[in-house]
Amino acid sequence: MADEQRPITYRDAGVDIDEGARAVERIRAHVRSTYRPEVIGDIGGFGGMFSAAAFKDMDDPVLVSSTDGVGTKLKVAQLLDRHDTVGIDLVAMCVNDVLAVGAEPLFFLDYIAIGSLSAQKVEAIVSGIAEGCRQAGCALIGGEMAEHPGTMAPDDYDLSGFCVGVVDRGAAVTGESIAPGDVVLGIASSGLHSNGYSLVRKALVEGAEGALELPNAALGGGTLADALLQPTRIYVRPVLDALRAVGGIKGMAHITGGGITENLARVLPGGFEARVVLGSWRVPGIFSLVQRAAALPDDEMLRTFNMGVGFALVCDERRAAEVAARLTASGERVFEIGTIVEGEGGVSYV
Repeated sequence: MADEQRPITYRDAGVDIDEGARAVERIRAHVRSTYRPEVIGDIGGFGGMFSAAAFKDMDDPVLVSSTDGVGTKLKVAQLLDRHDTVGIDLVAMCVNDVLAVGAEPLFFLDYIAIGSLSAQKVEAIVSGIAEGCRQAGCALIGGEMAEHPGTMAPDDYDLSGFCVGVVDRGAAVTGESIAPGDVVLGIASSGLHSNGYSLVRKALVEGAEGALELPNAALGGGTLADALLQPTRIYVRPVLDALRAVGGIKGMAHITGGGITENLARVLPGGFEARVVLGSWRVPGIFSLVQRAAALPDDEMLRTFNMGVGFALVCDERRAAEVAARLTASGERVFEIGTIVEGEGGVSYV
């Protein structure tokens, strides 16, 4: 008589449904902490619901969406086994993009792909996502945790995020009215944010893993681990406040991959260029470390990293000082970094 075949369960195949249920319970309070009045239902539904009451007073509401990830910064988090800040990066990369047209982020969804699900690790990740949503004032209304045994290493994971915001069409910041004489304001970044980490890891991490958590004189005694995992700054609340209270903001750019060179150029109308004054803002020490280790010229640094400017505003020169003061009062460090001039487009440095 043939031996009876033993059943192969989903857990045998590498997917632990019970651990997934434990993860959902552990993240429940984090998710609820982000809810706005427009959220309908609770965690666990098949689709996240959000009331359109958020834009009932607008003349012509326009939905603005963005999707992004964290990139290879996740490899640093995994190396150091520190997972509670990369969720902030995930939210920031999306909400700062939505903000760049003057939209208010309304709700956010996340996707976590992981080799082997750990409720504790997922809770750490989602706690960061929830913190980012609270900073941005948007609700975390849905998400997905997917185990990928056989295609990802057990300790590996990747993150994606999806944000929807809204702006009244007449209040959208499009850059169309930018003109010579307008002032470029830069708002300080918190460091590298979430771009250029493939280069950073090659230059600073590979072969030096044992020194990541040691004090570093070039970082004022801080550690490279802390500098590399410093979360991306979220600019939503202070910038929306300045936009609504002061006005005069004609264009905005989220400074991500491509640096000031590529991203500021995206908001300029034809026939104008941004003339940016080098030395007009403080460049954090982490960028000097990267530049020396990678032997990169200045122009390559400026088109790869944010170099200390995480968000840029093009303002009417008559309002620029008031906008800067409003942002400073909100806790931001603001620099006047350049002006708009007639030219062939793009960004030039002086």
